[in-house]
Order: sequence, then C-alpha cells, then structure tokens
Amino acid sequence: MDIKYSFDDKPTAKQVIELYDNCGLPRPTRDKERIQKMFDNSNLIVTAWHEDLLVGVSRSITDWVWSCYLADLAVRQEYKKAGIGKKLIQLTKERVGEQSMVLLLSVPTAMEYYPKVGFVKQESSFILNRADWQ
Repeated sequence: MDIKYSFDDKPTAKQVIELYDNCGLPRPTRDKERIQKMFDNSNLIVTAWHEDLLVGVSRSITDWVWSCYLADLAVRQEYKKAGIGKKLIQLTKERVGEQSMVLLLSVPTAMEYYPKVGFVKQESSFILNRADWQ
C-alpha cells in the first residue's frame, strides 16, 4: 500500500468530516464551517493519502520552540494497524524539532494506543470545558 504523507496537501472540510466520521473521532462534524475553522487556525497539519483518499491526519497548534498541542489524530478504520498514526506523529515531532514537546488530550478509546507510540501518560492536566456542541 503506497501512502503519501504531506505537509502541503490540505484536505477540504468535507474530506475531514468523512475521515472523522469513519474513524469515530468525536468532533463537530455536522458543522462544516467549524471544522474548516479548526483547520484554518491550525499551524501544523500532516496528511496521509492513499491515491486521492484522505486516510489520516494529524492537526496541531504549536509555537515551534516549546510546545505542540496535537489536537487531532485520525486514521481511517480500514487503514488502522498499518503504522499511519505512528508515522503522522513522527512527522509532527520531526517538524517541531527537539526543543518542543508534543502533548495531547486523548479520547477514551485511544488511551491504550498512545503509550505504544512513545507518549508518557501524565496526571497533571486540567481543562475548562467548551460549551456543548452536539
């Protein structure tokens, strides 16, 4: 399987919505405008493509010298276990460099995944929740 990774090929909101719905990532996929803004306001996006099909994405916000918040990591169901998520994380880390940490908030279903790809679980996070979006 030939997967192309890119920092330049930006997906459309429609492609992102289809990917997120396919893999079960809980995002406001019924709000195309909000999804578009999420991508427009992110400054590090890595995509994975199988021909013209968006099969994975890593969407981050970073200052490039201290921290990188990995906001979304999504891989199409039928492409899971092919190393795509791990490669998206690797490319994200390579792009931000050694000075920057990569941190994330995991969805409950991915709690077992992140330690397998090198993340260390932390007990020191806090959150002010957003308004309900569903």
